Amino acid sequence: MFIVYHIMIEKIQMVDLHSQYLRLKPEIDAAMQSVWDATAFINGPQVKEFASRLAAYLSIAHVLPCGNGTDALQIALMGLELEPGDEVIVPAFTYVAAVEVIALLGYTPVLVDVDPHTFNIDAHQLEEALSSRTRAIVVVHLFGQCADMNPVLEIASRHDLYVIEDNAQSVGATYTFPDGSIRQAGTMGHIGTTSFFPSKPLACYGDGGAMMTADEELADRLHKIANHGQGKKYHHERIGCNSRLDTLQAAILNVKLTYMDAFTKARRQVAARYDEAFQANEFIVTPHKAIYSTHVYHQYTLQVKEGKRDDLQAYLLEKGIPSMVYYPFPVHEQEAFRELVRTPLPLQEAVRLSRSVLSLPIHTEMTTAEQEYIIETINSYA
Repeated sequence: MFIVYHIMIEKIQMVDLHSQYLRLKPEIDAAMQSVWDATAFINGPQVKEFASRLAAYLSIAHVLPCGNGTDALQIALMGLELEPGDEVIVPAFTYVAAVEVIALLGYTPVLVDVDPHTFNIDAHQLEEALSSRTRAIVVVHLFGQCADMNPVLEIASRHDLYVIEDNAQSVGATYTFPDGSIRQAGTMGHIGTTSFFPSKPLACYGDGGAMMTADEELADRLHKIANHGQGKKYHHERIGCNSRLDTLQAAILNVKLTYMDAFTKARRQVAARYDEAFQANEFIVTPHKAIYSTHVYHQYTLQVKEGKRDDLQAYLLEKGIPSMVYYPFPVHEQEAFRELVRTPLPLQEAVRLSRSVLSLPIHTEMTTAEQEYIIETINSYA
């Protein structure tokens, strides 16, 4: 048994992109070859095809591809035409990109705490964080499930605020409103944004991103901003930037999109096995599944009790099992943002989670043997 495990653990990865590529190789290679044959490397037909197919998948009118997920957030904010000094509310427990672009554009990031179970923005704190300068809320759908959007949207409507959804980690998740209606993550606010970074639920083999909106006027504005501010060549109507999805990456995404539901099903099966195996483990809390959202498990993120997170991570590493901490510091503890953010309320959950979360390997190609070894190793930790 030891020999089998020894051979196996050398292959365990957080996300096994190589094995997934080998499974899809004929289709991926053919898609890439079609780009090389046509030599339409910039804004080739595959880009428009992918935008149309993703819009249909999400049931949204407009999908606007761009260079990466951070660009998508920046362009989305630029499209709202805010003024310097305006405030944008954002969760304190998130990847820094959502806060970075707010500060970069001269706006003030206002940090609010997150729900201790879902790790998503705590809607109950939003109204207390408002000021006369508040103009927008950035909601991050973290780790694979939706934030609680109904109260967010109600507060935004009541106070005439824009809502941007950062959906990089939760493409394919759905949200059920109290009236029973169901919407895709990224399609409920004024603008949704996403990333196609290689490890994301919908991923290419480099950088890529997109924005989505139901608002035709906003879609036109975002399209122009991403294209040097021009509606047609050499006619620049506004200040913009240069951010576009590479045709080669669009061709890969066209293949991957076909398998989105199958990929989600595979990760959910891995998550279900983890859930069952860790039920009796006194040191860890398994991911909470919100009643209003499905979960696509971009990450399988534990909470480790009694300050044992770092020790458990070191133990796993000794056994050949990778793990990651997303994220080791809340935003307000990052040096770059300490003087830039406003923190109207305590951020105790963001701080606590940064000290206790640990993400385990989860991906579409995980074998039962690999997962059994991970489970056995964690359950033997004491």
